[in-house]
Amino acid sequence: MVSLNVADSGSIAVFLKRQGIELTWRRIGIDALGAMAHGLFASLLIGTIMNTLGTQLGIPFLNQIGGFATAGTGAAMALSIGFALKAPSFVLYSLVAVGQAANALGGSGGPLAVYFITLIAVFSGKLVSKVTPVDLIISPFVTIAVGISAAYLLAPPIGRVASSFGIAIMWATEMQPFIMGILVSGIVGIILTLPVSSAAICAALGLVGLAGGAAVAGCCAHMVGFAVASWRENKIGGLLAQGLGTSMLQIPNLMRKPVLWLPAVAASLVNGPVATVIFKLRQNGPPIASGMGTSGVVGPIGVVTGWFAPSEAAAALGETAMIPTYFDWMGLLATSVVIPAAVAWLVSEWMRRRCVIKDRDLWIEC
Repeated sequence: MVSLNVADSGSIAVFLKRQGIELTWRRIGIDALGAMAHGLFASLLIGTIMNTLGTQLGIPFLNQIGGFATAGTGAAMALSIGFALKAPSFVLYSLVAVGQAANALGGSGGPLAVYFITLIAVFSGKLVSKVTPVDLIISPFVTIAVGISAAYLLAPPIGRVASSFGIAIMWATEMQPFIMGILVSGIVGIILTLPVSSAAICAALGLVGLAGGAAVAGCCAHMVGFAVASWRENKIGGLLAQGLGTSMLQIPNLMRKPVLWLPAVAASLVNGPVATVIFKLRQNGPPIASGMGTSGVVGPIGVVTGWFAPSEAAAALGETAMIPTYFDWMGLLATSVVIPAAVAWLVSEWMRRRCVIKDRDLWIEC
């Protein structure tokens, strides 16, 4: 049993370490944020896909399954974050209530509210975890009481800020599709490749519509771009690992030689405005899909889902269901695969001829 007397440990830092409280950027800004995206994927995104399939195939049971999945979105996000933060069992289980409360009170900015509120709840729960003989009562009580109190106090303003920022980006993209197509595609694509979750960020901002399409274009450009640019080194294994997995596999190479980013960035800067101006690609599925790209083909699936059954975030902005034309399908294929592959290949070959990219520069373990 851990003593309640913090002074006995010699310092607060030692006590926090003993309780498993690690306030580092990697744990909070990378691990927790990435885990939140996993929770969203396993609840809201999968539920939305099932709902769409149920509607299109005329299978009501799939709609019911999808409804149950989406109903647990807040809990799934909170549990994922708690698991990434190595929350003790009683703290972890208590996050179900905290996540549901934060997501509901955060409104359209619920994911960001869940993220911050869950951090508060986990660290509060860890402070008292196993420090008394009645941990079964104390840990859940503190975690739920602090977490839901914080949700009532902080979730609404956090949700409003996230929603307002996302709406501003989407409005700007509608007003200036060329410029914002470049900016959104380029920035989200870079974030996707960094060890920070672009999916969680897009979800937190509620990024859908034309801005969501630009985000999908940027993510696809980086994933397909790196997969094609590194074909000589990595062959089919690297193509699949990066194109359908993650471009983060290139991080060690990019840290060593940042210029290797150029083919993928060039692809995103071209792909974004093509998506927003020429094809007017709209991602009206769950906002998380905007930051996924070709990872598991989630980005394109989100676009298709949004055509037939716009998500709540998209419907709130006035987006409605549509019947896609051949031009829409062609645009989706072009921005998801063809343009990123062509641009990245041309730029990477030009760089290889000038010895900017050398043999094995883009090699990954796959």
